[in-house]
Parts: sequence; structure tokens; C-alpha cells
Amino acid sequence: MKFSKWQGCGNDFVLINCLQDKVADYAAFAQEVCDRHYGVGADGILVVEPSVKADFRMRIFNTDGSEAEMCGNGIRCFARYLYDSHLTDKKEFTVETGAGVLVPRLIFEGDTVSGVRVDMGEPILEGDEIPVKGFGRRHVVNEKLTVEGKDYAMTCVSMGNPHCVIYVDDAEGFPIHELGSSFEHHPAFPRKTNTEFVEVKDRGHVRMRVWERGAAVTLACGTGSCATAVAGVLTGRTDRSVEVQLDGGTLHVEWDEASNHVFMTGPAELVFTGELPKR
Repeated sequence: MKFSKWQGCGNDFVLINCLQDKVADYAAFAQEVCDRHYGVGADGILVVEPSVKADFRMRIFNTDGSEAEMCGNGIRCFARYLYDSHLTDKKEFTVETGAGVLVPRLIFEGDTVSGVRVDMGEPILEGDEIPVKGFGRRHVVNEKLTVEGKDYAMTCVSMGNPHCVIYVDDAEGFPIHELGSSFEHHPAFPRKTNTEFVEVKDRGHVRMRVWERGAAVTLACGTGSCATAVAGVLTGRTDRSVEVQLDGGTLHVEWDEASNHVFMTGPAELVFTGELPKR
């Protein structure tokens, strides 16, 4: 099976075209291929499938084999792959995901794709819908969460997948490797959660590190950056347009007041292509 490897701000993926080729067990395939010692190595796999409700369908599987609803960095890579591989000649098209139908738009400098802007849709803020236990229809803003005996103020947002945003004084120094799993598996989150540890630099600039559900620490998270931008507005810390500095690069995120949609803009780069042996 042919594959290509892509990265967006260091968040890397193995992408396979299943419009024709088929994989019997995506979970096992992801675990094997994403292994950085015995496989290709990646934060997850992206699968191209046909869709009855959009131009294409994107599925995402984490390194542990679990399927994610959405991936912001992934959909940018997915969109550029479709265009560069001549599967579409559109510069804007629709993609079915587990978080609904999203619309990426390619950005050009001359004839070269320089980035991708994605309409990520409306954020979900009701506790039951994110989901976070015990909040019903209420928003989860600056609420107490106790992890490893310490209290944190959490603000929770779903961008089709659940996020818990924690503001910290020093994102670089926060013990994300030691505590990230405790946030992910906290009983407050019935579907587990992605967790963003965010240091506010100013109203238009934040530093974010992420522990991703099913993948641990990654260099970037697109939906997490969107959740961070929304949380910044909800808590009064940032403006509606913000630069999110990640371990692997920077994303621009805007929460548009008129439409209530979140727009994310960032890079998507091909790393290499190859062929996997038959299994």
C-alpha cells in the first residue's frame, strides 16, 4: 500500500488513500504504522474514504488505535494531499468528519500552496455535549478540577472532540509529561479529554502545550488551538483573533462573532512518500 507522511506544525500523520485500497483493521494498522521504532512513525493515521454527504470523508486513528472525531492539523494535511494528488482541482471543498462536514480552503502564493484555512464550525459549550460530568447545559468556564491533589481552573470546549483548557503561569515548565494522563483519564470526562496548558503572553498571543487523548504529548493540536482561542474569549483573557504558539509552530485562530464559527489557518507539509509491505 502506498502512503504519504505529512506534518502540520510538527503534528505528523501517515495518510492512506482508501478510495480504492482497503484496510481490514484500521486500529491495528494505526498502532503498527505509527510506532516510531518499528513503523513509519506518526501521531496518527488519516484515511481518505468516499462520502455520501461531502466531497470526501476523513477518518483519524490515534497511535493507540482509538478513532478520533476530528483533527485540526490533520484536516489541513488531508486537504493539501487531495489537491496535490489531483483527487480534486477545487481550492475549497467539503470533508465529512466525525465532527460534521468541514470546509478547508487552500491558500496560495503564486501557484504554490502556502497554507490551509479551515472553517471548523461552531464550538460546543454545553457541559453534557462536550461532555463533562455534572454540568448539564451549563458552560464549563473557570470551574474547579482536582488532579493529583491540586486544584486547577478548567474551561472546557468541544470542537467535535473534547478539550479541557488549563491556564498556567509557565507553559514551558509545566510537568505535562507527568500529569497529562491524569487529566485525560479524569472521571469528569466520560470520553476522556484532550488537555491544553496555556500561558497568555498578551491578548493576541498565547503559548500552548498539549496532551492529546490517545496520543500523549504532541507538537501541535489544531482543534486544541481552536478550543484555546474560544476559552480565551470566554474567560476574558484574549481577543477573538489570536496567534497560538505551539511546540511545532504557530497557528492563527479566529472566533468570528457574527457567524459563531471558528477559523483556523496554518501550514501543511509533505514529509515523504513510500510503500508499506503487505501484511
